[in-house]
Amino acid sequence: MRVLIIGATGAIGSLVADTLESRDHEVIRASRHSEVTVDLGDPDSVRSLFEQVGSVDAVVVAFGPTPYKQVTELDRDDFTAAFNSKALGQLGVAIEALKHVNDGGSITLTSGVTARTPIATCAAAAFVNGGLESFVITAAAEAPRSIRVNAVSPDVLERSPQFYSSFTGHRPVSDEEVGRAYVLAVEGIVNGQIIKVGDQY
Repeated sequence: MRVLIIGATGAIGSLVADTLESRDHEVIRASRHSEVTVDLGDPDSVRSLFEQVGSVDAVVVAFGPTPYKQVTELDRDDFTAAFNSKALGQLGVAIEALKHVNDGGSITLTSGVTARTPIATCAAAAFVNGGLESFVITAAAEAPRSIRVNAVSPDVLERSPQFYSSFTGHRPVSDEEVGRAYVLAVEGIVNGQIIKVGDQY
């Protein structure tokens, strides 16, 4: 398959790209800092990316920083920033990808454990992750040409120990577990699913 990975220089994106390359897929790595560049905050940049890359069999988006603050410290600007960077950025890719992904292909977004369990300082992340997951359910039902739409929702990553202190009692998930979830989304037949990777305990 020909797979476009957006956010390919990040922790999850690079892992997904490496995993799919190891399975003999043709992987196109895109990010702000890779050879193939894209700015998810700029719709023209997203359109230009797909024009440059051409048709693909799958698109994976693994991007979207959000503010980490106690809920009492969050303001409207924080929620707007979270929505614009993670939610609107990924949704913009998904809508554009529906025009370019081959028949029977797939689009995979990335949410996170904060959509389903409370984590300190993660109210803004919970807001956008929950929205992304709700979008996937309806987008999958309406997607044309048998295109599948899913989200992968991982717990804290083993490769990101700097976040362990915020995820008290959670079991960090391994690269293998995370990679397997994206393989399921790209190679499998699941549709409209939130593929959960790990959970607390």
